[in-house]
Amino acid sequence: MELRHHDRYDYIPLPERTDYTWPGGKRLALCVCNNLEIFGYREGLGSDSAVLNAPQTHRNFAWRDYGNRVGQWYLFDLLDELGLPASHNSNSGLLRAYPQLLERIRQRGDEVVGHGRTNGERQDVLDEASERQLIAEATAEFIETLGYQPKGWMGPYFAQSEVTLDLLEEAGYKFMLDWPADDQPFWMRTRAGRIMSVPYSVELNDSPSLVFRQESMMSFERMIVDQFDEMLHQSAKYPLVFTVVLHPFVIGHPYRLRALRRALQHVLAHRDDLWITTVGGVHDYCASLPDGVIPGA
Repeated sequence: MELRHHDRYDYIPLPERTDYTWPGGKRLALCVCNNLEIFGYREGLGSDSAVLNAPQTHRNFAWRDYGNRVGQWYLFDLLDELGLPASHNSNSGLLRAYPQLLERIRQRGDEVVGHGRTNGERQDVLDEASERQLIAEATAEFIETLGYQPKGWMGPYFAQSEVTLDLLEEAGYKFMLDWPADDQPFWMRTRAGRIMSVPYSVELNDSPSLVFRQESMMSFERMIVDQFDEMLHQSAKYPLVFTVVLHPFVIGHPYRLRALRRALQHVLAHRDDLWITTVGGVHDYCASLPDGVIPGA
């Protein structure tokens, strides 16, 4: 039996890769990735706090809107207290609808990563022309609200079609976060060039863990601590990227935020050992390295 292959990158196992260090001689990069999302009312896609695959109702819309109205503001304050930058995977429609969120991002000097038009839809179910239009419309809205096009893209629901990588590269995006295949950045082939995959955890991610797998916040706190401690240990041999992935309608509830605070305080007890950056910062540094250092295409 011959398996179908994507042919987007070469197999280069971790021990066979070129070694390098992060700025300042660090071996472990830390990125906080936050998702700012907007949904349709009683229509389209959207997760639920209690029931998997629940229909869209006023209740689960309100639960998600809590993140934009309240939870994100708690999270901004926590990040300020801890002195942490963040990468915000933002729907273009959210930045237009909630300009106060955009203003706080600007005040903090944080990064915006493209995250589609809304989270009421996904792009992998579209034909190529429709997906190209989705990316173009989101990009135009980002340029209008931000004044520039984000360098990176994260598809709503981790969704990609057969041609998403090609369309993103052709639209001018430099990196994406949809392939959780590695703890290091790597290059992926497109039909007209290449695009960088920057690590983005589907495991250390509050939505899959707390909403879809129904794990407790105590479990998620332990996951953050154990993931960090082991990656710090492994980084003596390999330069690695440690990402914590958050959604304010999930993590922004006070009892969860308290546990996140404890976990991040544990991480930051090792601040001197870390390169604290954004996913865009990881891309920019890796793209500046000589050809052949970053594995992949």
